[in-house]
Amino acid sequence: MIRIKVPGGDITPSQMEKIASLSESFSIGSAHVSTRQNIQLHWVQLEDVSEVFRGLAEVGLTSREACGNTIRNVMCSHFAGVCPNEPFDTTPHAKAIARFFLRNPICQNLPRKFKFNFSCCAEHGYVRIADVGLVPTIKDGIRGFRIYLGGGLGAASFIGHLLEEFTPESRLLSTSIATIRLYDRLGNRENLARNRMRYLVSEIGWEKFQELLLKERILVEATISIPTKTTFDGFLRSSSKAGDLAINQSTLNSRGKKLPVINSGSSNSPYDRWLNTNVVAQKQPGLYSAYITLGAGDITANQLRVLAECLREFSMEKKARTTPQQNFLIRYIKADQLPKIYNRLSGIGLGNPGANTIVSTVGCSGTTSCNLAITNSHRLAKEIQSKFLELNIDTDHDFVDSTIKISGCPNSCGQHEVATIGFYGGASRIGTSMVPIYTMLFAGSTGESGELGKAVMRVPSKKVIDVVMKIIEIYKKEKTNGEKLNEWIHKVSVGSGTNGVKNMEDMKKILSPIIELPPLTSAPEFYKDYGNDTNFVAKTARGECAA
Repeated sequence: MIRIKVPGGDITPSQMEKIASLSESFSIGSAHVSTRQNIQLHWVQLEDVSEVFRGLAEVGLTSREACGNTIRNVMCSHFAGVCPNEPFDTTPHAKAIARFFLRNPICQNLPRKFKFNFSCCAEHGYVRIADVGLVPTIKDGIRGFRIYLGGGLGAASFIGHLLEEFTPESRLLSTSIATIRLYDRLGNRENLARNRMRYLVSEIGWEKFQELLLKERILVEATISIPTKTTFDGFLRSSSKAGDLAINQSTLNSRGKKLPVINSGSSNSPYDRWLNTNVVAQKQPGLYSAYITLGAGDITANQLRVLAECLREFSMEKKARTTPQQNFLIRYIKADQLPKIYNRLSGIGLGNPGANTIVSTVGCSGTTSCNLAITNSHRLAKEIQSKFLELNIDTDHDFVDSTIKISGCPNSCGQHEVATIGFYGGASRIGTSMVPIYTMLFAGSTGESGELGKAVMRVPSKKVIDVVMKIIEIYKKEKTNGEKLNEWIHKVSVGSGTNGVKNMEDMKKILSPIIELPPLTSAPEFYKDYGNDTNFVAKTARGECAA
């Protein structure tokens, strides 16, 4: 697998077309968008890797430090620059951090991988589950951040801690360098299972880590060279300039008008469904962003090329963003162009609705390609998405802002712990036979107030869809005051439910009969994982987590 870094998720048409060509020449004719805004090519022959690297370099892309014990792809909210609630656009800061630390000697041999995540506001972004998570804010007219440290997902997960109430923009670099230096010096290099920064913070205690970090920052600021700071400032200026988009407001003929409808005779036409879930208004008047809902992050070479054409023709910024939900977001679209872009996308299989709802199911690559995976999370995610689309669940407002995220093992590449309903793969023995099993979690969430999900129960792989449908059925009976699914599940997770389901124990009692499996002799299909014709065998190998 070759993981292509896409800093901030920002990708151009020429880069899409190059990835499409490389996937056809050296991979399987498709690419995969990961939950960390990377794009991955699978099944590349080792002797072809250098050719892929050269091709990526031609369009300004790299796989350098996309893996290994260094700073991974720097994430940034796909709404940065267009979010109505953002104090300022953090895209330039994310790109400057990415460029400054790429090939930087101070981060080439860290104890383990290290992750930055920039949000656009308190609501969006994954700042509480990153080593360094940054929320933009303004205080007394000065731009800065609320910085969270020590978060991360895995077999043991932690929510990040707030460093200080306000970190001015001028201290972004020194705070980042201080954090990396402290982790490099004190991080565990002996135990592979406990060498992420979140374990260091947990073991020495947040207050001690915070004290050491603030002292380290003083040393950094006292010794940082002028060329070093000038280099970073130059990256920040160039990223800001590249992100500037001059918009002639006189050209926005659709300003103030309702969104156009292709089939006005039906409120549930394919276009209306797509418009309802996949199109959001930007802070720029008269402009909209449109999601491209993928199946567990997969996109073919031909689809990438059509998407590139759409960017050139319909997007005023001429690029797209990858999202942690494994989708693409096309931004700066005029309202009167939305029907045209929908027609173009739907003609190539990219017109599915369901973004921003429970329909857009996340699934890591699972056993389709990952050595560490136990179950085929990738295929299960697609099965759930297909079922939800068949049932028109995307048309129900009750499921907006709810998520299902699935990982093939406890390592959290599918980010299951911050899902409304999360699953991670495992194995269980029933009688003399092995069965693929998922541990189900409730009430995870993202954003600045993000929380980790709570484990509910273990569910056989072939029973997951039945269990999810039963949860939806229960929710429809139990919900009060128009609460959405994610709100109701959170209420149940903290023991504040009403009527027949007050807490997680009540939920388990209702679901327990559903997860029982018949004997192997009478129903052998339950003892096979999705995408496999043989009985399940729990088999893993040494590998690198896919996110």
